[in-house]
Amino acid sequence: MRDTGRVRSYGARRGRLSALTLDRLERLVPHHEIPDGVLDPVGAFGRSAPVVLEIGCGHGAAALAYAATHPEHDLVAVDVFTPALARMLAEAERQGLGNLWMHRGDAVQLLEERIPPQSLAAVHLFFPDPWPKAKHVKRRFLAPYNLDLVASRLVPGGHLLVATDHPVHAVHARDVLGADQRFEVVEGERPVWRPTDGFEAKGLLAGRSTTEFRATLVG
Repeated sequence: MRDTGRVRSYGARRGRLSALTLDRLERLVPHHEIPDGVLDPVGAFGRSAPVVLEIGCGHGAAALAYAATHPEHDLVAVDVFTPALARMLAEAERQGLGNLWMHRGDAVQLLEERIPPQSLAAVHLFFPDPWPKAKHVKRRFLAPYNLDLVASRLVPGGHLLVATDHPVHAVHARDVLGADQRFEVVEGERPVWRPTDGFEAKGLLAGRSTTEFRATLVG
């Protein structure tokens, strides 16, 4: 098989789902999961609005905050960890958020097969697994093949937001983004809407600082 440069950027997680998680999935997933096939925003969301993709949303703190502060946008949150997605959907229900959507699975495969070219206003990548060991570097999401995918799916002027609290990954992100001439990269601008919950809060308690990147598609 030809090596395309595609890598899976997550580790599989297994475990029995709790009764609470199963109840949340049964009730909420049908109302928030994007439909099968190539994504048609009007058909899926019932309106023509900017679409934002968050890769690796975890428990959804950033996704929930973005959806709440940007009701004019539709946000698709992607993760492989089912209990975290169920928890996010429960909070979305509590807040009455109708613009937060989800997909369980591999974000790279989703971008390849189901997200049309030039259809995303933004892509968010907050605190991804840094894969710090040298033998795992190839599994980092920020790699040439994945950046090609992101660039092809963004609308002109769309942007990629990246945040990391791992110094080695920050250097990696700076190098990879800086070498891609399709993007204009600004470092240090924290989105005012993003909370410090979740992975960032753990990093701050451990004394780690956050590095922010905004890469805007310019060509």
